Amino acid sequence: MVMEQRIQQLRQQLQKASYAYYVLDDPIMEDSIYDQLYRELDKLEQENPPLITPDSPTQRVGDKPASQFISINHNIPLYSLENAFNLEDLQAWEKRWRRYTEEENIASVEYVCELKIDGSAVALTYENGLLIRGVTRGDGTTGEDITQNVRTIRSIPLKLNLDNPPPILEVRGEAFLPIDEFNRINGEREEKEEPLFANPRNAAAGTLRQLDSKIVYQRRLQFFAYTLHLESTEITNQWESLNYLQNSGFLVNPHRKLCRSLEEITEYFQQWETDRKELPYMTDGVVVKINDYSWQKTLGFTQKFPRWAIALKYPAEEVPTTVKDIIVNVGRTGAVTPMAVMEPVHLAGTTVQKATLHNSDRISQLDIRVGDTVIIRKAGEIIPEVVRVLTELRPPNSQFYQMPNICPECNSPLKRPPKEAVTRCMNLSCGAILRGSLVHWASRDALDIRGLGEKIVILLIDNGLVDSIVDLYNLTSEKIAHLERMGDKSANNLINAIEGSKKRPFARVLYGLGIRYVGSVNANLLANNFSSIDQLSQASFSDLSSVYGVGEEIAQSIIDWFSIEKNCDLIQQLKEVGLQLETTQTKINNVDASLTPFSKKIFVITGTLPTLKRNDAKVLIVEAGGTVTNSVSKKTDYLLVGESPGSKLTQAEKLGITKLSEEEFLRFLKSE
Repeated sequence: MVMEQRIQQLRQQLQKASYAYYVLDDPIMEDSIYDQLYRELDKLEQENPPLITPDSPTQRVGDKPASQFISINHNIPLYSLENAFNLEDLQAWEKRWRRYTEEENIASVEYVCELKIDGSAVALTYENGLLIRGVTRGDGTTGEDITQNVRTIRSIPLKLNLDNPPPILEVRGEAFLPIDEFNRINGEREEKEEPLFANPRNAAAGTLRQLDSKIVYQRRLQFFAYTLHLESTEITNQWESLNYLQNSGFLVNPHRKLCRSLEEITEYFQQWETDRKELPYMTDGVVVKINDYSWQKTLGFTQKFPRWAIALKYPAEEVPTTVKDIIVNVGRTGAVTPMAVMEPVHLAGTTVQKATLHNSDRISQLDIRVGDTVIIRKAGEIIPEVVRVLTELRPPNSQFYQMPNICPECNSPLKRPPKEAVTRCMNLSCGAILRGSLVHWASRDALDIRGLGEKIVILLIDNGLVDSIVDLYNLTSEKIAHLERMGDKSANNLINAIEGSKKRPFARVLYGLGIRYVGSVNANLLANNFSSIDQLSQASFSDLSSVYGVGEEIAQSIIDWFSIEKNCDLIQQLKEVGLQLETTQTKINNVDASLTPFSKKIFVITGTLPTLKRNDAKVLIVEAGGTVTNSVSKKTDYLLVGESPGSKLTQAEKLGITKLSEEEFLRFLKSE
C-alpha cells in the first residue's frame, strides 16, 4: 500500500512538472530533479508491472501545448535527447547504436560534442532567407507561435547572411539568458518586491511567453543555433551544419569539438565540468552526436529519442531529499541561521546532510516543515541550501516551523534588527560568537594557526582558558598540555603556531578580525590603501567608500565596528602582544613592492596556470603591491591568463586590457 501511494505521488508530481514545462513554459523543477524522480517511478513500476497504468509519465512523451498562443505543428518533430549520467551510460549508448547497425567493428566514427545550454528550445523557419516563424518546442509535435518575441533576440538574424538562401530552412537552437542579465532582472524584481526567477532557464522560458514583446526585448535573451534541416546534398554532417549556420549569421557556440573516440569525448566532458564555471551562461552537460548524416539516417529514432545523439549530464546541481529536523546555528557575528537536517544525499561531489534555510523570511517563503520532500543545491557550489519544497509529497499533520526567540547557546533573547532579515544574538559574550570568532581567526586565510581547529577551540573555552582572541597569546604549553587530545608535543606545536601567527601581514590580521563584509580580498584592498589599523580606524566614510572594490556597505560596517569600545580595546591588546597592525613594505628581489611595475595595479586571473596555483599567484600579486579582483572592468590593469580561459578573456580583449602569461608575469617579478 505504501508503495502504491509513493507511485501515485510521483506520477502526480511528474505530471505537474511536465505540464508546467511543456504547456505553461514556466518550469517548476530542474531537469536533474525530474530525471531522478522519473527514474524512481520507472524502477518501482518495473519491479511491479501490474501497477503500470497508461497515464503514467513513463508511458507517454508529452502534454498538450498552451492555449494562450496560436498552436503550430512542427514540420519536423523536436525530439528530446536520451540522458547519460556517467561515462558508463555513454559507453552503453555506443554499444546500443553499434548493435543496431549490426556493424560493431566500425573503425572510423566521428562525434560532434557541443555544450548543452540550459535554456529553452526554439524552432525557426526561414523562407528565401527571411525569418517567418519562431515556435516553442511544446510537446515536440506542436508548439506555440512566438515569432514576435524571437524577432527581438539580436543573435537571431532576421535575414540570413547568404547570397543565395535556400527556399526553406529550419533552424533549431536554444534561447537562453546570460548570467549577468539574469542577475540584473532578479535585482529589479527584488526592488519591486516581485517573485524572483529560480534560475536562468526558468527566466528564459517565462520571457519567451511574454505577450508584450517589449519586455522580451528589454531582457536581452541570446540564442545559440545547434542544428538545421535543409534539403541539400552539399551538407553531409553536423560539423558542416554548424559552420553553415555560423556563416548564415547565427550565433553558434564556439566551444564545439570534433571527437573521434569516447576517450576524446571523455576529455572534453571533464574539461568543461570545471571550465563551465567561467562561462557567462549556464550549461548542464554535453550533447554528443554522431557526425555523419548518413549514419544518423540509418540509426533513426526510437519513440522518444534519436539513436544517434545523447546528452551527457554533469552531476546534479540540485537533488531531492527529505527533512528530518530543523535546527538553528549561531555564527561568529551572532547571526542565527536555521538549518535543515536531511536524509544524506550526494550533491556536486559530496554527501550532504544539512542545508541552510538563511532566515525566518526564507522559512516563511518556503513553508518548510519536518518530513517535507525538498530540493537542495549548492549556492556558489559551496554551501548547500534548500531551493523549494515539493508540497504535494508533504506528510499529513505536519507543523509549520517557528524560529526560536531565545539563543540556544547562551539563553539570551534573540532580536531582529530593523531593516535586517537576520535574527541575531546580541550577547557579545555568547559562547557561539566567541567560538566562531576564534575559529575564523585561526583559519588559513586569516592567521593560519595550524592545529587550532573547532574542537581545540571548544576545549580551550570549556576549560576557561580563553575568553577572547588575545587570550590565545597568553597561553603556555604548561597550561594546555594536560587537556584531552593534547600532550606535551601537541601543546608545544600549538603554542609555536600561535607565536608564529604574530608574523602574519596586516591584511590577514584585518581579515581575521571578522569585521562584517570584510573578506580576504577586501582586507587586502584596505591594507593597500590604509597603512595601519590606526589610519583605518580614523578613515571617514568618504575615504573608505572611495576605495575601488570597497563600496558604501563595507565602509559603514568598518565605521560601525570601530565605534564599539570593546573592539578598540581588542586592537590595543593585539598591539601589546605583537600582532602586525600596519603595512610593511614587501621586497621582491630586494626591491620595495611600492617600486614594482605591479604596485597599485588591479589584476584579474582566468584559466588554469601552468605551475602556480591561483592562491599562490594572488599572494605574489599582493606582495608586489597589486590587487586581485574577480571581475574584469575598465579599471583592470592586467589579465593573468592560463590554459582554457573563460569569458573574462573576451571581456579583457574588448576593453584593451594588457594580458600576461604566467611566464611573462614571473619574468616581470624577477627582473625588478
